[in-house]
Amino acid sequence: MPRGSKAKYTEKQKDQAESIERSYERKGVPQSEAEARAWATVNKQSGGGNRSGGSGQEKSKQAKAQSRSSSAKRAAASRQGIPRSDSLERETKDELMKKARSRNIPGRSTMRKQELIQALKKAS
Repeated sequence: MPRGSKAKYTEKQKDQAESIERSYERKGVPQSEAEARAWATVNKQSGGGNRSGGSGQEKSKQAKAQSRSSSAKRAAASRQGIPRSDSLERETKDELMKKARSRNIPGRSTMRKQELIQALKKAS
């Protein structure tokens, strides 16, 4: 018998698994094997149980607009070829680290965010 609770599955998914299971049983597959195959099929088709949260959460209209605006500003700055200091300040440490890596700045792995900004300004 398959492991795990089926509580997070929708009724539609449960009905689908039951239908698939009956189909396998009519073909002579043992009940436990039919159930396992049925749930494997449902998982493959729908990605598993209906889970709340996760990456499916939608951004608010305001958050989307802010992301677009910030992306457009960064794109405009990069088209000019001059990294603006305030644009570097708004980037995360990981983003700064990637830029430092691409410019092969020595000692970047031990630098703090402000040190990375200074090193990137010097390198450009």
